[in-house]
Amino acid sequence: MAETIFAKIIRKEIPAQIVFESDTVIAFKDINPQAPVHVLIIPKITEIESARDLDPGKHAKLLGELYDAANTIAKQLGVFESGFRLVLNSGADSGQEVPHIHIHLLGGRKMNWPPG
Repeated sequence: MAETIFAKIIRKEIPAQIVFESDTVIAFKDINPQAPVHVLIIPKITEIESARDLDPGKHAKLLGELYDAANTIAKQLGVFESGFRLVLNSGADSGQEVPHIHIHLLGGRKMNWPPG
């Protein structure tokens, strides 16, 4: 896998506004927010580029940890009760820019549907 900005954030080589961290997951504010609350939630392992690379047997626990982190962060940032959106893009046509699997947590405003 190519070196990514997310790998550098995980290693704390570049600054990020970290809002959550565990042994397996790190989450930080998006530098180009699309909502008042916009956090990127990523696994600390770097070999999964997108959802297309997930192995259910190998990554099930990690996926649970990512979604547990999302609920914790939503509560921490005050959007759990009012509602929030989780987005997992996969590939260039979806808008994925960094080849490291990540979940966008968006909240703090009314979301439209379809998302675009």
